[in-house]
Amino acid sequence: MSHPDLTLTALDGVTRIGSGKVRELYAVGDQLLLVATDRVSAFDVVLPTPIPDKGKVLTGITAFWLRDVLADVVPNHLVTTDPAGFPPALAPVAEQLRGRTSLCRRAQMLPLECVARGYLAGSGWKEYRAGGTVCGIPLPAGLAESAQLPEPIFTPATKATEGHDENISFEQAAEIVGADTAARLRALTLELYRRAHDHAAERGIILADTKFEFGVIDGELVLCDEVLTPDSSRFWPADDYEPGRGQASFDKQIVRDWLETLDWDKRPPAPDLPAAIVERTRARYVEVYERLTERPFSAWTGA
Repeated sequence: MSHPDLTLTALDGVTRIGSGKVRELYAVGDQLLLVATDRVSAFDVVLPTPIPDKGKVLTGITAFWLRDVLADVVPNHLVTTDPAGFPPALAPVAEQLRGRTSLCRRAQMLPLECVARGYLAGSGWKEYRAGGTVCGIPLPAGLAESAQLPEPIFTPATKATEGHDENISFEQAAEIVGADTAARLRALTLELYRRAHDHAAERGIILADTKFEFGVIDGELVLCDEVLTPDSSRFWPADDYEPGRGQASFDKQIVRDWLETLDWDKRPPAPDLPAAIVERTRARYVEVYERLTERPFSAWTGA
């Protein structure tokens, strides 16, 4: 299911409230239904070719972290991923939803991306190379690309409806959500990162950086949205890690690398992906699921 219509909006009490590059959002009564499709984007363009089971990997990994690893750090919005626990109105499409859908409590979302960085990569590496800082935070001189930072740092960003999020300083984040909330978000983000980093490291994976989203439910700060997936994080194989260069990663890097070989201007329409690229990318997503959860992907049913 890559571009699901699902006819959900034809069901009583189901209202479509949003559509992203990968996910579809629906309101069901006072709850939220997050459906992760198999769509894949690169260079901010949604590609015409889906990656089979990608949505199930994202949903399964998020559920694993929320239930099994991070539940004692901060409350979260997940109610269930088992269609048997979904509202009766969704019964006609239960099997289409299985494995790729999360029923959640609705939260008042905070307008920040809460990013934790433990290694020097991506936009952080570009900024450091230019001026020795990451999101305005001074770092020691002489660090190489992909180097581990002396300690993880919190680098918030504003949410972008299109294109890339914009990195901001902690002080700017405090102006947006208030000083107390910003401090709490920083503490939670870094604790979640450390917990996940240690879990991944024990399984031969480096968590270089990740982003979280938080909301408020009944006055309580809760963790929301997808969590520690290959789409929201940089996961690197530890046995191939070498500072001083870019790293292989457990995500759609295979797709991006192939697209870079083409004479494509990175604007729609995007080219179709060859079957071999699709197969290799799917295998990469499944591998990180199985290594992090220590469970066979074939056993994931969304329950």
